[in-house]
Amino acid sequence: MHLLWIQPVKIIDPHLVSSFFDRYTRVYLHATTELENRSSWVAECSLNIQVTTELEGSVCLMEHLKTQHVSIPPRARIQYTFPQLFFYKPNLWWPNGMGKQSLYNVSITVDVKGHGESDSWGQLFGFRKIESHIDSATGGRLFKVNGQPIFIRGGNWILSDCLLRLSKERYKTDIKFHADMNLNMIRCWGGGLAERPEFYHYCDVYGLLVWQEFWITGDVDGRGVPVSNPNGPLDHDLFMLCARDTVKLLRNHPSLALWVGGNEQVPPADINTALKNDLKLHPFFESQSEYITSVEGLSTAYKDPSQYLDGTRVYIQGSMWDGFANGKGGFTDGPYEIQNPEDPFKDNFYKYGFNPEVGSVGIPVAATIRATMPCEGWQIPLFKKLPNGYTEEVPNPIWQYHKYLPYSKPGKVHDQIELYGTPEDLDDFCLKAQLVNYIQYRALLEGWTSRMWSKYTGVLIWKTQNPWTGLRGQFYDHLLDQTAGFFGCRCAAEPIHVQLNLATYFIEVVNTTAEELSNVAIEASVWDLEGACPYYKVFDKLSLPPKKVVSISEMKYPKSKNPKPVFFLLLKLYHVSNYSIVSRNFYWLHVSGGDYKLLEPYRNKRIPLKITSKTFIKGSSYEVEMKVLNKSKKPDPKTLTYKNNFAVRNDDSDFDMTSLKPIPDTRTDLKQPTGLFQRLYRQFSRESDSLRVAEINGSDGGVAFFLNFSVHGAKLEHEEGEDSRILPVHYSDNYFSLVPGEEMSIKISFKVPPGVSPRVTLRGWNYHHGVHTVL
Repeated sequence: MHLLWIQPVKIIDPHLVSSFFDRYTRVYLHATTELENRSSWVAECSLNIQVTTELEGSVCLMEHLKTQHVSIPPRARIQYTFPQLFFYKPNLWWPNGMGKQSLYNVSITVDVKGHGESDSWGQLFGFRKIESHIDSATGGRLFKVNGQPIFIRGGNWILSDCLLRLSKERYKTDIKFHADMNLNMIRCWGGGLAERPEFYHYCDVYGLLVWQEFWITGDVDGRGVPVSNPNGPLDHDLFMLCARDTVKLLRNHPSLALWVGGNEQVPPADINTALKNDLKLHPFFESQSEYITSVEGLSTAYKDPSQYLDGTRVYIQGSMWDGFANGKGGFTDGPYEIQNPEDPFKDNFYKYGFNPEVGSVGIPVAATIRATMPCEGWQIPLFKKLPNGYTEEVPNPIWQYHKYLPYSKPGKVHDQIELYGTPEDLDDFCLKAQLVNYIQYRALLEGWTSRMWSKYTGVLIWKTQNPWTGLRGQFYDHLLDQTAGFFGCRCAAEPIHVQLNLATYFIEVVNTTAEELSNVAIEASVWDLEGACPYYKVFDKLSLPPKKVVSISEMKYPKSKNPKPVFFLLLKLYHVSNYSIVSRNFYWLHVSGGDYKLLEPYRNKRIPLKITSKTFIKGSSYEVEMKVLNKSKKPDPKTLTYKNNFAVRNDDSDFDMTSLKPIPDTRTDLKQPTGLFQRLYRQFSRESDSLRVAEINGSDGGVAFFLNFSVHGAKLEHEEGEDSRILPVHYSDNYFSLVPGEEMSIKISFKVPPGVSPRVTLRGWNYHHGVHTVL
């Protein structure tokens, strides 16, 4: 009774909806909430709705404040709809890569006469309109956000953790990782669950559209061998109760893009009908490209859209229906195996417009294998030669249990690790696997974007993460360390991207933005294993239209008189006016019918590097900016592209270092540890309190290949299998390469546990002895 006296009126499940008029210049916010009077007397209420937006320095601007008087009978629950709130040219919410994720804080409070504030509710809300339809050109489902078509490049999400250890901090890392990869959609797979509100909050913050499935999957609901229960789940009424509750929980998130009945299966007929009816669109959201000039233009017969259960998002009955896969429910997603890198660019690779699942390999780094498995699991697969010339991989039983996916498919794809030479041990295997991971996922996404709008409208990778320590289909492992595939994806999915079509060898530029790019050029350079540049060409005076793929010219080096059997290709798209880089893409390639075995002796190269670091700290948070220079050759002073000054993107930066302070350099002992971490000859420069310079000596010229930063605790001695890594770490780039004279700035951010000093190390393919401490 005491709680009832304090809180006589309860706010229940408010619903916020925005409607746009005059091509997004005039916007109305509709809000409906339920109010429950738990007292035995009539509650005279003052109901307030307030909308604010945050300005610089945590200062909030009041956009709207409206107060209404409401009387609620005793023990009654009523539904109340506020008068609509008008906004002129509000800041819009955009998906990742399309613009900023502008969010407004909407709060509702209820004051009861004689009792003061009884209840309050708050929600971050984004003004945006999401539409989708089946595209006539491709047959795939095409999404639009605020009237702009968006090419979907996303991933399948299983669930955060197999033991349901759901934390806000983990959600934040997971979602930011997806944004760091330049993805714009996450599919919450029907074999998982609806995550906690924090998951969707961070999708709002980082701009990840959410494809939300209900809990139906063909694995257990009517498909498989033997056939499972086609009428599952067992309790249909309970299912619908949970479904309606989930809709109310999630519907106010701007990131939520669509509802889907289930994975590779349609729900039982009664559930499917109920979901269709409950999630039917409000008439205002049914039209695709028609604009009404005023709110009065809506028929008075229409209910306020916020009075619907949802009313703003499309419901699709299953993941392979209505514009996904073949659109009719046939098993036409996939494939889920290693591919030849050139295959995704070919006409016959995948013939439907939107693939909800395409998967591949995902072995993590060796440290993760050692940290998650007993020593029996450290044995690499056996490479079994077959009569047809292919290799079959035979993994150990522990890897089989963890769903290891081989890097070969006998009869179709030669072993992609073996192209670099038969691996010697776990470290060698996992390093070569990272080379393949990078190529594999970059090629998958570049192949899709090469056919943007002409053949495809979107693709979702199976899968981006693991809720356990799996060994397939992942961009980062369960311990939150990224594979090289993470950075191959990040490269391929950038909003404006220069790439090589691996089937035709034509250079292409993909512009997924709404802006034309003019007065730009492409620099294409080939580098051999001796550090020479046998091919250099600039394609200038380019204009790149919005939402288009432009084929520039053939890269003809492989057709030259004596091409090297293994070579590197560096592509840079840059602004002619100031040499700022829009897109940079680095390939290692071999001639047709060849392999990468010449890269094995290339590991003995000693490429001189200069690493300048600047460190910032705020509490336990560290930000490190590493500038890495390949000193093996002086750059041509006629061009400034070697500096890799990247152009600023219009949307929010991934790495904000403005609130952090430099760490003073207080170390007096700069002596290098011996043993695992080899002695590094270096000199520290006190250019400022936080600047440090590390020199890696070397007399060879050439490409500093496949450089990889990692962060560790500063414990010098480790037992075998002990994991010294500090995780998670956010990198602006990693697994990167530098041609002679080129420099690159890498930003690294992480948090350290109490009492731990971080140590940043650098690995590289060219360093025979492995690891160098650079900070």
